[in-house]
Order: sequence, then C-alpha cells, then structure tokens
Amino acid sequence: MRMLRMALVLCAGMAPATAAAAEAWPTRPIKLVVPFSAAGTADLLARLVADRLGPVLGQPVVVEHRPGAGGIVGQEQVARASPDGYTLVVSSLGSFIISPVFTPVPFDPFRDFTHVAYLGGQPVALFANKDQPYRTLSDLVAYAKSRPGAVTYATISIGSQTQLLNEQFQAQAGIKMTHVPYRGAGQIVTDVLGGHIATGITALAAVSGQVSSGAVRGLAIASEKRLPAYPDLPTYVEQGYAGLIGSTWFALSGPANMPREIVDRLNAEVVKILHASDLQARGDRHQEPGCRRLHGLFQGRSGALDAACALGRRPGESRQVKPSRT
Repeated sequence: MRMLRMALVLCAGMAPATAAAAEAWPTRPIKLVVPFSAAGTADLLARLVADRLGPVLGQPVVVEHRPGAGGIVGQEQVARASPDGYTLVVSSLGSFIISPVFTPVPFDPFRDFTHVAYLGGQPVALFANKDQPYRTLSDLVAYAKSRPGAVTYATISIGSQTQLLNEQFQAQAGIKMTHVPYRGAGQIVTDVLGGHIATGITALAAVSGQVSSGAVRGLAIASEKRLPAYPDLPTYVEQGYAGLIGSTWFALSGPANMPREIVDRLNAEVVKILHASDLQARGDRHQEPGCRRLHGLFQGRSGALDAACALGRRPGESRQVKPSRT
C-alpha cells in the first residue's frame, strides 16, 4: 500500500513538471537534422527555416547533415532521440513513403515521429550537361536508343522517388539508361555541370538557378503544366509521356510523443515564416509552400505506396529496388 501511494505521488508530480518544461522550452540550442548532403532542397529548406526560427525562439537552430541510405540514416537518429523538442528533422516523401516499400527500415514513419509542419512541395526535373549532343527529351531518347546504357543519370539514392520516376520514363520511351546513385542533390548538380555525369533528376529547387541561367539544359519537368517562372521547361506529359507527374514534399518532424505545446508553437512559427512575403515570392517560382499539419499527407499513404510499387517495376518484372546503405 505504501508503494502504491508513493507511485501515485510520483505520477501526480510528473504532469506539472512536463508542462513546465514545455512552457520553458527552448532553453538551449535546437538541432535540425538534414538527412541528405548539403546544397540540396532539404538543406535549402532547413537553412531557410533555421535562420528565421532561431531569433523567434531565442535559441539557435543548428543544421546538422546526416546523409546516407536515401535519408534513412538521419531519420533513424531523430526517431531514437528524446521527444523534448530539441531534435528535429526535415522529413521527405522518399524516406517516409518510398523507402519503406522496398526495404525494411529501422523506424515506423507514422508511429515513431511527430509531424510538425509541412514545408513545401515541388516537381522534379530532368536536366543534362549542356555539352551533351541532345538538346531535347526526344533527342535524348533517340540517342539512348542507339546507345543502350550509354546515357548516365544521377539521383539521390537507389530506390528514390527520382529513380523510380526515371525508370517509368525509360519504360515508356523504350530506352535503357545507367543509374548512378549519389548522397545528395548538390553533388549531382555539380557533377552534371562538370560533365562527370550526363544527366540528373532532382527536385527543381536544387537546380533552378542553373536551369534558368542555361548552365545546364532542362529537358523535362514532372508537373501537370509548365511553371510560369520556367516557360521554356516542357513537361513530360506534353512530350508524350502520360502519367509522368511527380512532386516531392518536405516536412518538419520530430520524435514521437513531443509535447503538444511545443508542437503547436513550432507549427505556428513555421507557418509565419513560410507566409512571409519575400519567401512566398521565392517559393512560388518552383514549389507550392504549405503551412498545414501533415495528417492530410499521410491519410493517403496507401495510394502513395501503391504508386511507388508501380514505379519500381518494369512491365513483366517483379523486382525490389533497395536503397544504398552508404
């Protein structure tokens, strides 16, 4: 009986202490994990949020890169962290929806995380080194048909959304390209610029400047219609590839069971940041900034998984695409 009374006293004292801790948060720097290498879309979004969130919260938000396995390494680190609001991650379609389809992952993307705020979504784009002999998508198809496997293309990992999209493109075009997996979009852009690899496919934000300046040659964008800021960048659909529409999304997430007070404050502050007029003007060029919770994104996860499975197989094949464990 004495032990029971002691347990009840301890339990009664825990709730006020937890609430007080949430109310005082933050009292030290916050770590924002980017599960990809620098200079990619996730990194750009993380720095955009961190630079403006820190002054508002009164504590620095420190961006830390933990690339590997298509985002799984960094996601796992955050899933295992304490849910105290001091460890967050830029989550994405690839690491949360697509990778678990093709290989076991050390976390559950729905039960092991608290999803705080939607950061934005954008279409992916296929681009080429400007010295390559193909100037259009049809040129690339003709070239690849005459030289099976000769055209290389880079994505952020094996089994990524961008690889799956390009697999579907190859199946429809009847060509064979050679996949080269990287650890992040920034290095892909650098190597396509340098001619070390022929083509790359990434989220548009990672290569938007190079496409606009003509430093690389934009061949196709996986959106329903051309974007107003890129009137010369044609869609896959208008070039005869039905159904090749693919947008990725990024979100701010943390470990499961984060205090509701912290989640609500983070969500409110991120909403304000993304609605700032200067960021809206920048974001409208190549993405659809959003400021909603992620429940709506995950309600349709079965459809997303089915689509990912379909993209991962050529007609007549039944194979698994496994993310690299670099």
